[in-house]
Amino acid sequence: MFFKVTTPSGSLVVGVPLKVGDKAPDFELYDTELKLVKLSDLLAQGKVVVLAFFPGAFTSVCTKEMCSFRDRMALLEKANAIVVGISVDSPFALRKFKEENRLNFILLSDYNREVIKLYDVYHDPFPLPIANKLRMTAKRSVFILTPPEGMIAYAWISENPVVEPDYDEVIRVANEIASRLSKA
Repeated sequence: MFFKVTTPSGSLVVGVPLKVGDKAPDFELYDTELKLVKLSDLLAQGKVVVLAFFPGAFTSVCTKEMCSFRDRMALLEKANAIVVGISVDSPFALRKFKEENRLNFILLSDYNREVIKLYDVYHDPFPLPIANKLRMTAKRSVFILTPPEGMIAYAWISENPVVEPDYDEVIRVANEIASRLSKA
């Protein structure tokens, strides 16, 4: 699917399905402290960036997923990686979600649904009968980006919102990238 999206900077972007080898589109979203966080600024830190899109805070599978990333942060930090969770929840809901689950990484609010359109990772409507009135929620997906240019080294997108990513694979890919970067 293709979408025209106006970003906070006002530029017009066309969202297309992303794949390994593509440059990840830059974006700017609010974190849980209402500070704008720009992807390119995170990449400029020289760390591998793991973007983890999830449908909604306080849901059982999303809570399990974000806590699984939390519990693996030491392994990801050894791979010089940072995790960035992204959902369409408000920054206020994400702050409470982060506090209650003691999440030790950045959560960003795509409340206006610009980034899920830009990355083409959204459900509309939500694919489970129990919640099929929900519109424009993030698909559970993971992109691993190489610093500083933001090339996509890994892309996983689930059509099924109850399927979680392979956390060991995410750590393995992050380690491989870190190893390559340290030899460069």
